[in-house]
Amino acid sequence: MPEKPLKICLVSSELTPLAKTGGLADVSAALSAFLDNKGHDIRVLIPFYSAIDTKSLEIAPDPSLQNLSIRIGNHHLNYSIDTTTLPNKALKIYLLRCPELYDRPSIYTDGSDEHLRFILLSRVAIEMCQHMGFAPDIFHCHDWHTALTPLYLKTLYAWDSLFENTRSVLTIHNIGYQGIFDARILHDMGMQDSPENLYQEDLALGRVNFLKTGVLYSDLLTTVSPTYANEILGSTYGMGLQDLLRQRQDSLVGILNGMDTDEWNPRKDALIPYPYDARDISGKKENKQALMQELELDSNDDIPLLGIVSRLTSQKGIDLIQQVVPKLIQQRRFALAVLGSGEPRYEKFFGELQGRYRNHVCFYRGFSNKLAHMIEAGSDMFLMPSQFEPCGLNQMYSLRYGTVPIVRRTGGLADSVQLFEPSSGKGTGIVFDDYSASALEWALNAALDLYQDKKSWRKLVRNGMAMDYSWKHQGQIYIDLFRQILPTGK
Repeated sequence: MPEKPLKICLVSSELTPLAKTGGLADVSAALSAFLDNKGHDIRVLIPFYSAIDTKSLEIAPDPSLQNLSIRIGNHHLNYSIDTTTLPNKALKIYLLRCPELYDRPSIYTDGSDEHLRFILLSRVAIEMCQHMGFAPDIFHCHDWHTALTPLYLKTLYAWDSLFENTRSVLTIHNIGYQGIFDARILHDMGMQDSPENLYQEDLALGRVNFLKTGVLYSDLLTTVSPTYANEILGSTYGMGLQDLLRQRQDSLVGILNGMDTDEWNPRKDALIPYPYDARDISGKKENKQALMQELELDSNDDIPLLGIVSRLTSQKGIDLIQQVVPKLIQQRRFALAVLGSGEPRYEKFFGELQGRYRNHVCFYRGFSNKLAHMIEAGSDMFLMPSQFEPCGLNQMYSLRYGTVPIVRRTGGLADSVQLFEPSSGKGTGIVFDDYSASALEWALNAALDLYQDKKSWRKLVRNGMAMDYSWKHQGQIYIDLFRQILPTGK
């Protein structure tokens, strides 16, 4: 007898391609689409930021979700919910429209009302379901922005029998971002009369922590790779939550993210000029030539091309690149294509590196989806020397595109890339352990040396392209876990 489809309300602050600053957006979109394709009834809610590019979207007001209001502390907020679909997807997306809070130049702000923006999202996720008469089996919340929803289900909305069989799941994408605010927002949270519901040690210090609250109240905690799930139990990567996470260790599961194999498919990718696949990889060489000409790099076919697509932050290991690449580029022949933005000191570094080695280095400040695809398709190697990396997706894209990942053994990088051993022909990339300049220098030299061994390099490339990190397997893990936490008989 086939299992009954699940009813899921997925709440996120980001969703590709509507609103994105990192991998959270990609996962929210791809996992939602997978669950929808599997026949589950999934309602996805995100804020309707004014920064969303609406030109290619068909947006319609949901008649039952217009001209609504909610009181949050002393704030009387009016909102409506519109709907749209993603390009080439059937899944309906619900857009929370509240210009007072979401008409901003960027997705996140440092404004004094930042907490209100995500209290509203967490509460409206519940009230939207009330208005629709939709009783989710699962509220799937993502990161600190939606981490109050589990608290609200068990406090402010505990009276509503609509949710008597509902369970909550919180996925931690990056524990470094927790949503910490001054405790004076208790009234806005609706907790002024019941502060005992919050973490008392934080209140004693005059603060509240949204992510910690979600860890306290969620029925299930997941994070985005098995290795990261272990790492955040310790003081190095737990970012202050390690003690609480160890208390909830039996409810914490690491699930490696999948990737969107419709968008990231070199055989069908409309953003690259020459399609290819593992059976005929000749298009990769042509993409490399096209990319190097586009970026005005030395397009000698024999020179290896190293790609980077990244937020330029200390987490991503850019300080190691600063220490190693300027010296190495004087000693070895290779070209470097960098796409990203972030901390000014790192943007300045790549800008100056391009100025000194214009024929061999190109730095594109900002983000271009087309260029990101071209770098994955045209590069020979892809560099991710992260200090920590909860999951990472670019290493998966690289493997599928025949681009050899050079990664540090941490988080999802450790779970998705295996060190290549020329003697056995096994492995999918170059992996180093220590977070140090000498370790990165070893890894880059190992990759550049291996590139000269064409037989081994071809084997390494094909090993990577044979890997399957689609949502087909990873998404089923979520479904199985969802069912496990539901009341017996559901």
